[in-house]
Amino acid sequence: MKTVYVGLSGGVDSSVSAALLKQQGYNVVGAYMKNWTKDLPGMPCPWKDDFQDAKRVAVQLGIDFKVYDFQKEYREKVVNYMLDGFKAGFTPNPDIMCNQEIKFKLFLDTATADGADLIATGHYAKAKDGRLFMAKDTNKDQTYFLHRVDKSALQKTVFPLGDYTKPEVRQLAKQFKLVTADKKESMGICFVGKIGIKDFLKQYVAEKPGKILDPAGQQIGIHDGALFYTIGQRHGLDVGGGLPYYVIGKDMDRNEVYVTTDLQDERLWSNEIKFTSAHWITGEPAGKKLMVRTRHRAKLIPVKLLNKLSNSPWTAQLRDEVRALTPGQSAVFYSDDECLGGGIVV
Repeated sequence: MKTVYVGLSGGVDSSVSAALLKQQGYNVVGAYMKNWTKDLPGMPCPWKDDFQDAKRVAVQLGIDFKVYDFQKEYREKVVNYMLDGFKAGFTPNPDIMCNQEIKFKLFLDTATADGADLIATGHYAKAKDGRLFMAKDTNKDQTYFLHRVDKSALQKTVFPLGDYTKPEVRQLAKQFKLVTADKKESMGICFVGKIGIKDFLKQYVAEKPGKILDPAGQQIGIHDGALFYTIGQRHGLDVGGGLPYYVIGKDMDRNEVYVTTDLQDERLWSNEIKFTSAHWITGEPAGKKLMVRTRHRAKLIPVKLLNKLSNSPWTAQLRDEVRALTPGQSAVFYSDDECLGGGIVV
């Protein structure tokens, strides 16, 4: 009998994952990763409630329960990565880094040393022979966030929800009579709770007011720091009247944010992606028809990878233009339903 350590987050997805694995005959151990416990002003961290729910599920299922304290590593590998990225003018994705460094590296290594043969999570995805595939529920599919996980980690990972839709998972939770069956989905930064990125950043980065400029170079407002804004952003600009404005660029040295009301402005659209830090799960793709996704739930667009020149970013040509391509975000590549990997947009 194989032993599988399930990352129990206190949510319905990981709870059902544990129940399904036990039903399938595995020796299941529940593991709660304590990644972040810090309360922020007006935003208490939900970790205690999540921890208690995870523990209750373990008791319900009659499985062992462990707690791993990864706060130090999470701060170093995920939070600092995010803060450094925003300070440099990028829009990094902390969830992708959390999967790469914490769940499918640190947790995997810790669980394996503790006696696990495999690990499992409540992600909507499929892993087979070290390869990553999209989930049955294409609306919930989370391969975008998993594209930087190593092949060796995927060989030791089970995604029990890969063949289920979210409504089916909810129904299973009720059938298993799990205490998390009706628990709402967590939103916001992974593990930090219901807080927006801007509110989180303001706890660590001082506001630095600057000019908001229109395409003619006229000042039409004041922002509270260029790093808080991202390409394509519409809300939070505090520019009154008329048509909505969209962020089309920013200058970190001058601390200026550039906006337009023209959704067809060429600076909002791209037919080419340049990216670095490429991670290919099973090696560089060759001879495959490729599709790319530039943000979670964005449509897949046919794309052609160009030959990479040494010491230069990768380049990919898009069949269709994409709006608000954002430096720091990830471009993730697919062949049919297989996720091949991706890189960081520059």
